[in-house]
Amino acid sequence: MRTSRLAVVSTLLLLFAAATSWSAATAPVERTVTPRGDLLPEEKATIALFEHARASVVFISTADLVRDVFSRNIEEIPRGTGSGFIWDDAGHVVTNYHVIEGASTATVKLADGRDYQATLVGASPSHDIAVLRIAIDFKRPPPVPIGTSGDLRVGQQVYAIGNPFGLDWTLTTGIVSALDRSLAPENGGRQIEHLIQTDAAINPGNSGGPLLDSAGRLIGINASILSPSGASAGIGFAIPVDTVMRVVPQLIRYGKYRRPALGMQIDESMNLRLQEAFGQAGVYVLRLGHGSAAAKAGLRAPHRDSEGRLVPGDIVVAIDGKKVDSVSRFLARLDDYQVGDTVTLDILRDGKSIKVPVTLETGD
Repeated sequence: MRTSRLAVVSTLLLLFAAATSWSAATAPVERTVTPRGDLLPEEKATIALFEHARASVVFISTADLVRDVFSRNIEEIPRGTGSGFIWDDAGHVVTNYHVIEGASTATVKLADGRDYQATLVGASPSHDIAVLRIAIDFKRPPPVPIGTSGDLRVGQQVYAIGNPFGLDWTLTTGIVSALDRSLAPENGGRQIEHLIQTDAAINPGNSGGPLLDSAGRLIGINASILSPSGASAGIGFAIPVDTVMRVVPQLIRYGKYRRPALGMQIDESMNLRLQEAFGQAGVYVLRLGHGSAAAKAGLRAPHRDSEGRLVPGDIVVAIDGKKVDSVSRFLARLDDYQVGDTVTLDILRDGKSIKVPVTLETGD
């Protein structure tokens, strides 16, 4: 009888212990909230940069106007989206040429939600730059502050703002990965030089948006990426602001870019053949325009000697001491100047090196 009572008591104690354990396990656990604390100084700086620059960045959507074959009505068919930024108080908006190329209409959306129909002021396909204009009647957004790109350093922090994949006003950060890159446009045309390479994420829709330095100043226009998949792979390219500063004022004033030129005929494929034939790098003068800057400076075109052998004309090997070994590099070097500037050409003539000053004129 005693043993039975002990067994009962033991069973009750075990049940009580289990119940107590289960109750403790299922009871609400009190948690304390840890204050977030102050943001890091670099976080505060990035937030301030974005909030200040956001109002100057715009969303651009383009469309085609198509006539319906049955109703004969004009319909607007969406074409694509991109980014841009406010250039000045006159309502000029800068973007990439490929953002608006071939479109019938372009709509610019401001950060405060207002939409405006834009008109094309001018474009330079060879620089992939275009200028639009919108009629802002009140509360004009501030222009993006202008910086410089000639003093950029690899490793410098940069910030890209745009509308990737239509996701408006997105900020990505990174560094300057490389400088003075060259890139051939996908649709052909003249190779774009002096590009900034960055690992800040740039995706479709970022095109035309600003690339900023840590002070919030414009140092480039986000233009393209290098990626087999079409998405950001950490290699993006931006048109440097020093190029933008040469091109945009001309687009606003003349509606086109007046390219500095010498008034002489050159050709990339022919230049390569001549380099192979004569074993000399440089840019071969093929023909001089009548009364051109090159002709006035005394440059010489190819000719035949007294025995009928072809003698190459002058070979340009440098501009102001900067080497040129191809037509594309030659044109890029000229593009660093403006019409009316005087440059010194390093010329090879009859095996001798001479220097020839030439005042640049308006090209195509």
